[in-house]
Amino acid sequence: MQSNDVLITGIGLVSSLGEGADVHWKMLTGGTDPVTDHNRFAPYVVHPLPTIDWGMQIPKRGDQRQMETWQRLGTYAAGLALEDAGLKADEAYGATMDMVIAAGGGERDEAVDSAILEASATRSDFDVLLNEKLTTELRPTLFLAQLSNLLAGNISIVHKVTGSSRTFMGEEGAGVSAIETAAARIRSDQSSHMLVGAAFQTEHHDMLLGYELAGYLHRGPWKSVWQRQGSEGGGVISGSGGAFLVLESREHAEKRGGKAYAQLGPIFSERVRRRRQDLAAEIAILAAKAGISGEQPTLVVSGASGAHAATAAEKQAFETMPNVTLRGFSSLVGHLKEAQFPFAVALAALAVRNRAPFPPFDPETEAAFGGDTGAVLATTVGYHQFEGVARILAAN
Repeated sequence: MQSNDVLITGIGLVSSLGEGADVHWKMLTGGTDPVTDHNRFAPYVVHPLPTIDWGMQIPKRGDQRQMETWQRLGTYAAGLALEDAGLKADEAYGATMDMVIAAGGGERDEAVDSAILEASATRSDFDVLLNEKLTTELRPTLFLAQLSNLLAGNISIVHKVTGSSRTFMGEEGAGVSAIETAAARIRSDQSSHMLVGAAFQTEHHDMLLGYELAGYLHRGPWKSVWQRQGSEGGGVISGSGGAFLVLESREHAEKRGGKAYAQLGPIFSERVRRRRQDLAAEIAILAAKAGISGEQPTLVVSGASGAHAATAAEKQAFETMPNVTLRGFSSLVGHLKEAQFPFAVALAALAVRNRAPFPPFDPETEAAFGGDTGAVLATTVGYHQFEGVARILAAN
């Protein structure tokens, strides 16, 4: 059975810290403070998007106008990844490039929602009212939220990525499944090069509502992901951002002269029944499957969300392992939902490529790391469900 090496040859990142792989490496290794907005959605804190010149990756104004922010964000981050890999300018590569996207349901049209609710207070013919509003107030091709696979469609149109395409939904689990699927296709020789990733735009009331309906949002001043236990609210501080990767088989990358950040090693995922199973123990099992034995110092780039139960379980799992050091990047960029796992993998690849660790993002909780970063573990433990780990290795 064929098993090709999977190389990470392009990274496109956007978060509150800025845009681009190099910018994120400099910011995250330079002791940067988190960029937060405490006012717009008080009492909730968010990590907002920086100012972005969308035209740098989406040249046509018409394309920009027909996308909501989360789609522009994903299309922009995808363009950064393609550009970083050196594939953006050659349409021949795009024509044979496959794509896997992790996406939510898109942003709701708050103005239409509000108009329907306001009108319903004075009318009883709700069916007629809904038909009136949905047929006159929404743009063509949309319903009250955007279709998840529109992100893949826009990337295909703007960046000429026209191979096969599939979209996963399901919060952090979608991001894990997207990376797993893309890697499996390359390993089995079903694809030679793939674009994979996700984007999440949290600066929208309905996005925050999704978290808060189940009581997951942190309330009050910013705290690191490891210090929200017992604080008011559910522990999650969300952020806007996107993370896309270009994955290639070693043969394809070497043939075109592409340079790799790192090799994508084994990926394992689980859907633990958290009310019945010991989550910390299951996380430890996943890490062991990925090759974390505790014999060598290991850096873990953790996508911990801050959600009380999930984050406590992850911290417990790795604290029981010798020689393991955590870096919770959500402290600085926020929880990115579908983009959480792709972002973790991208940061792990940067640590491997630069052969250097990230300094503690939370000096009070995270220890210094003095080991080698020739192999780094990326994790995402969903704030509600789904767990995933990937081992990122040196490319050579």
